[in-house]
Amino acid sequence: MLSTQTAPRDSMDITATLNLKRLLALRGIVIASELLVLTLAIQLLHMDFPVLPMLLVIALHAMINAVVWLRFKYIHDISPAEIAVQLALDTVVLALLLYFSGGYTNPFVSLFLLPLVTTAAILPRFYTWMIAALTVACYTILIAYYVPLPQARLQSGSEFGLHVLGMWFSFLLSAGLIVFFVARMASSLRERDKALAQVREKALHDEHLVALGTLATGAAHELGTPLATMAVLANELRHDHADDPEVCEKANIFRSQLDRCKAIISDISASTGQARGEGGGSVAVDDYLHEVINQWQAIRPRAQATEDIQGVKPAPLILTDKTLTQAIINILNNAADASIDQVEIEARWNREQLILNVRDRGPGLNEAVQRTIGTPFFTTKPDGHGLGLYLTQAVMQRYNGSLELTNRPDGGAQARLLLPLTALEV
Repeated sequence: MLSTQTAPRDSMDITATLNLKRLLALRGIVIASELLVLTLAIQLLHMDFPVLPMLLVIALHAMINAVVWLRFKYIHDISPAEIAVQLALDTVVLALLLYFSGGYTNPFVSLFLLPLVTTAAILPRFYTWMIAALTVACYTILIAYYVPLPQARLQSGSEFGLHVLGMWFSFLLSAGLIVFFVARMASSLRERDKALAQVREKALHDEHLVALGTLATGAAHELGTPLATMAVLANELRHDHADDPEVCEKANIFRSQLDRCKAIISDISASTGQARGEGGGSVAVDDYLHEVINQWQAIRPRAQATEDIQGVKPAPLILTDKTLTQAIINILNNAADASIDQVEIEARWNREQLILNVRDRGPGLNEAVQRTIGTPFFTTKPDGHGLGLYLTQAVMQRYNGSLELTNRPDGGAQARLLLPLTALEV
């Protein structure tokens, strides 16, 4: 449970930190642009701006930016509130610069939208409203209070053209920064949301498996007592009727079946809590596949199967696992249920991966079944429990493999197991 709760939090922290770093980089570009525009306005257009207070504001902005960058060396837990404070600071600094350079008449007044767009893209709605209110307040104040924009020393009739040029440059700067930075921030949030959805889905999946494991363990524990009682009765029958060969034979068969049930229950109990490798030993991939198929044919003697098993030689050695064996048997059983007289088994492997295809000649899978197959307790069999494919998928995911179910073009269905051998290698 610990991992399912900490993973989303880590993802959120990483995304917030990454977005703040991008915001600081964006701020650095804006600061450099402010200095460039101020220099061009003074040197080329000979505009009489109050340079000292404007430089002080820009220097304070750059100093805060540097302090926040240094803070990353010691603190990495970034909250949405801190990002909102930084964006509010950018809005206030821009308002101060516009106050000394013409207020709402400055062609760069549209830059007010940049912090607002950034907030709307990466922060919750509350912070968006907060920055929007601050932006509107600053803009409203600049309508009434500002230092008039000084006249450029140019030829007559060029003031309006210069204003339009400034508006164009402001729009170009805003559009470029939004596309390059804000789009990346929004993409980070989408990736975070996708990661969170995957974590939640895995947590739900694990809850199903824990419930099934608990149910299996409880059933194994409860069945132990009646099986032991039946074993005692079988022994008594064999002892009391020692002179009756027919009764003794039936008692022996009864006792052997009880021993098999007890072995199955022991395997269930062990597989719910023991590590991989305790249920078997190292074996070559081809030998393991033949062994699994032989086990399956002992369970389903009427099933008619053709085998095509080949791969690199010598075959890689793997650690056998009872859960993997049962997963493969589940797939083989499904194929036999669909067409017991024609099951095709094809296996291919190299040093890195095993591909196992199991094909049948049954009716195939309709669209409704394809959407829901593999979910817990869904089954198309009258006496099925809906757990075979679900547990098979869980085993595949455990080893970073996959299960693909498709319809065959010429009729029937195919189950493909893709299993990385690195997860099973000795």
